[in-house]
Amino acid sequence: MVLDFAPSQRSTVGLEWELALVDADSGDMRQVGPTVVERLATPDGSPHPRVHPEFLRNTVELVSGVCTTVAEAGRDLERAAQEVRGVTDAMRVELMCAGTHPFSRWVTQKVTAKQRYQTIIDRAQMWGRQLLIYGVHVHVGVEDRDKVLPIVRSLLVYYPHLQALSASSPFFDGSDTGYASMRALLFQQLPTAGLPYQFERWDQLERYVDDMVRTGVIDGFDEVRWDVRPSPRFGTVEVRVCDGVSNLAELLSLAALTHCLVEHLSTMIDEGLPLPTMPQWYVQENKWRAARYGMDAIIILDDDGNEELVTDAVRRLVDELAPVAERLGCTGELRGVLDIIERGASYQRQRAVAAAHGGGQEGLEAVVARLVEEMRAGHPLPPR
Repeated sequence: MVLDFAPSQRSTVGLEWELALVDADSGDMRQVGPTVVERLATPDGSPHPRVHPEFLRNTVELVSGVCTTVAEAGRDLERAAQEVRGVTDAMRVELMCAGTHPFSRWVTQKVTAKQRYQTIIDRAQMWGRQLLIYGVHVHVGVEDRDKVLPIVRSLLVYYPHLQALSASSPFFDGSDTGYASMRALLFQQLPTAGLPYQFERWDQLERYVDDMVRTGVIDGFDEVRWDVRPSPRFGTVEVRVCDGVSNLAELLSLAALTHCLVEHLSTMIDEGLPLPTMPQWYVQENKWRAARYGMDAIIILDDDGNEELVTDAVRRLVDELAPVAERLGCTGELRGVLDIIERGASYQRQRAVAAAHGGGQEGLEAVVARLVEEMRAGHPLPPR
């Protein structure tokens, strides 16, 4: 199978933000996504270009245009959120984002009426039905197809950095899971989700896709749901590591870190420098450690098995990427990554809110209320 890679301008950036629709009074999920999308259609009946339906009816996805800076992409998302609120406020529905909903029961959620989504349920059964999860996807333009797979392989070295910083799903189905990111482990249960294969040549990727289509595993490349993947249709590398982010400020910081990493690796290729890589077994272990321990994870740094606290590794990485951020116009957003370390990631703030309200259902309802407040504020809030 020939897998064409679309032309793309180098280091352009696009963002996708999956948002939960929750009841303004109870905090529970509302199955109104299709209604919201329908009401936002253009006068000629065309879908809204920045607001899309998602797998579950309790979700909408906001998407930016193709932008030159993460700040520009953020403005697209902010405008789209305001338009969504023009519909949802009258419905007593709030926007919320985290890797999971803290207490809504997955068994009661309804799937959007779309064949590709029904196929997931038919094939994955209970694992598919449990996907009451939300994420952020960052697309970064790559101008040369030959760069794509080396960049994908190298980004896996930085997987735990992104996972720990964005971890926001400690609660699932009404319980504390003991994980910083329950979402990371839930989503990888789908047959073609999880960590990518570390292909070295484009024809190896084409052979994989051909095999998967020929044996009926997928109908097209869009059904390959890796955490880091090429996106041939857009000419980008797509990073899907991050849990759902509760506010725009932190989303832009995580997007800036991703944007800078791709540009940094692309520059290393231009300069003939070797890109950092890591054996698959270390990558897998780092994913689990970051999902389990979040900001307290001790991560593996290299082939030699050297280890370091993830927050120390992030601080060094931010310093290393500072010149790249200046070129890309996201110095402030990248420095915001350090603010996440200082104030605590979302999973830490959520646990603090739940504990302050006595735990149990009352505590989880308080968590949802705080997530809604952070979404409206556009920045993280301290636990009360």
